[in-house]
Parts: sequence; structure tokens; C-alpha cells
Amino acid sequence: MRWVSTFTAAAIGAGAVAGPVAAATPSAAAPQRAKAVTSTVHCTSKDRELAKKLSEDIATALASRKSMASLSFYDRPTETRCTSDAAKKYDSASVAKTIILAALLYQKGSTLTEAEDALARKMITESDNASATTLWKQLSDLTDPAKPNPVKIQEFLDKAGMDHTVLDKEGSWGLTQVTADDQAKLLRLFSGDDDAVLGSKARSYALGLMNHVQSTQRWGATAGAPLDSVIQVKNGWLQRSQNPDVDSFDKGDWKVNSMAVLTENGYDSGLAILTENNRVPEGRPADEGWDYGIETIETISRTIYRDVYPDAEGYDPSRPTSPATEPPAAK
Repeated sequence: MRWVSTFTAAAIGAGAVAGPVAAATPSAAAPQRAKAVTSTVHCTSKDRELAKKLSEDIATALASRKSMASLSFYDRPTETRCTSDAAKKYDSASVAKTIILAALLYQKGSTLTEAEDALARKMITESDNASATTLWKQLSDLTDPAKPNPVKIQEFLDKAGMDHTVLDKEGSWGLTQVTADDQAKLLRLFSGDDDAVLGSKARSYALGLMNHVQSTQRWGATAGAPLDSVIQVKNGWLQRSQNPDVDSFDKGDWKVNSMAVLTENGYDSGLAILTENNRVPEGRPADEGWDYGIETIETISRTIYRDVYPDAEGYDPSRPTSPATEPPAAK
């Protein structure tokens, strides 16, 4: 039997208003004007008390933050799953690189060329944008070179059932629209044993790259993860407003995303957290919005791992004091 628990708490934040994409606004944003929204956390588990505790504790963690966050978590051993606004679309930034990697492996299996292997390694372990752009184009229809249509990446998404992911068909891979549910689905694919989409060697290769992400980029959904687990991670971040002229809450904010999967030693779980509206207080350095987004993710991450693995010593990630450049329109 699986137990279901939901918990709704008033949180602070705002979603992006639909409409044309605007250029990024200046890094010092207008004063915060938060709007109350309701975040519902839905958890299921074979452990009734765990489902209840997770739903309540995650809702409390979300309510403490002044930004928008969505999440999808699964733990196979306890048959636990938690979601909150998991179908909401976000700018992907560099978590799109996991999709590019998966599509490359879907097309080529584990038989990458030496050049492809080098590009994939730099793209994931260093979050190298030029490598991502090269592979994106390789997986695209280049009939119009100015607008590479990522048809082979779409083939992978269709096969993987990632139906809510929307690729940018003009080459701006960082503006791919992703959901927490689809990114968690990708983590389950990487860490599972189903050869229907990716073979075992391809899955091991992907996890191996994510396990070797450089130390300064291992923050986010890794925070609080058991130290005796093997941790694989990929993050992304982007400062971009979508409708600054329409929505007073959407001015120069940061989108910060993180996804991690835990394996080996009895661990088998995945967590994807996507955030936006991580504001820069008026007159403050732009990095403060980026840092706030990371703190939001790590607050949620620590909450989840503490509840699921109460006896484990948790991982405490480090991060640089300022973000590296993550251009939204890498072409």
C-alpha cells in the first residue's frame, strides 16, 4: 500500500507572465514586490509517516522563500515521490545540457567519437557553453544555419516521454523550457535499468560525467545528501526577465536550477528543483539574486534528505562567490 499526503502553505513568489521575451534588465532590480501564491506539496510513499512529514516540511521550506520554486523528488527504495508545481515550465539554463547529452547518447549509444566524448565531458563537468552549442548543432537540422532545429534532440524527448519539455528551435539551448517532472524523469532514466531508451553503458557514461562535475558546481540539490551515497549533479543559472514591462515582480531576477541523483550503497533517488524570481534587492550586487536562488534550492534539498535519510551525515557543498557567465542565447 502507498500512502498519500498533501500539504498546502502560503508561499511568497510570482510566476512569469506569458508573453514575448524581453532583454535582460539591469542587474540591480526594482524593490521586491512579492505576491502571495499557494504551493501545494504532494507526497506518496509506502511509509505513511514519511509521506506526511515530507509534505509538511517541504511546504514549510517553500513558504520561507521569496521566490518561485518547483520540485520533483523520487526515492525508489521507499517508493516515495514528492512534487510541487512540477509541471510549471522554466528557462533551463545549463540543465539543458543533460538533455543534449542524453540525446547524443540516444543517437550514438556508447560509441561516441573521441571528439564527441571530449565535447560531452567539457559540457557536463565544466558546464562549457561552446561544447553544448556544438553538440546542439550536431543534433539539429541545419537547413537554416541561423536557426538550427534540434530534431534529433526532439526524437529523444519523444522516446523518453519528456512531453512537457519545449526546445528552443533557434539555437538558444539555454532557453529550452523544462519542468521539474521531466528533469526527474531524465534522472530516473539515467539511473534505471530499462534499456528501451538508453543502454546500460550509455547510462553509466552519463552518470559518470555528472559525478565528476567540478567542485565549484556541486551545489544545489546535493545539499544534505548522504555522504556515503554517490552523488551526480548538474546545475544551471541565468539572469533574465521575461516581462519586465508587464510584471513588476519580474525585473532582473535570476533563474537557478539544480538536479541531482544519488546511487550505490543502497541509495536510488533523484531530485530536480527549478527556481525563478530570485530577486536582486535595489542597489545590491547582482550576485545576491543568484545566491538567493541557490539558498532556496539547498533549503529544500536539505529538508528532503533529512526526512528520507535521518541517520545519514549530509553533504555540505561549496560554491564560488559569484556566478560564471551563463548566456541565455548561446548559439
